[in-house]
Amino acid sequence: MIRKVKPQIRVVGFDDGTFSFSSKLRREKTVLIGVVMKGSSEVVGVLSRWITVDGTDATDAIIDAVNSSRFKDLRVIMLKGITYAGFNVVDLEKLYRETGLPVIVVIRKKPDLKAMEEALRKHFSDAEERIRLLRRAPPLMELIPGKLYIQTVGLPFKTASEVVEVTTKTGLTPEPLRLAHMIASAVMTGESKRE
Repeated sequence: MIRKVKPQIRVVGFDDGTFSFSSKLRREKTVLIGVVMKGSSEVVGVLSRWITVDGTDATDAIIDAVNSSRFKDLRVIMLKGITYAGFNVVDLEKLYRETGLPVIVVIRKKPDLKAMEEALRKHFSDAEERIRLLRRAPPLMELIPGKLYIQTVGLPFKTASEVVEVTTKTGLTPEPLRLAHMIASAVMTGESKRE
């Protein structure tokens, strides 16, 4: 449990690499990068795994990356959304339970859950299981009106918002997520992309 959010809190933020429509059809892989930081100022390390585009392995990949890493002083896992590599939905409760670390999902744009559910039902034989994971996720809470939302498992909203604040240096995205995005896109395309 986090009693006080310190400026040097150890956080890992995950984001995925880019992928093409053809890779969705062939169920290829994309990279998943986790950047370990002290607050917003010091990168301590980088984790990586490969996940299946539109697969079901994102949750287990994150659990494995965290639990098998040398970074035993992590306090929080941050995710850039609940879906990776297309519709590879993260089971937030399982992630929290199996790592013992609270999870904060940071989202810049409020998702259209109805449209997501329709797309899942149209394209996936296991749509109901994926939809169940989406619906089981905690409600989105607005951190910055119209600009930044969070979901949190294992932390109260106030503590989660403090973690987001101390891990953000410039802009709206916490540094571990911003850097994970840059590294993941560079791995897949040869050059980092802007958010």
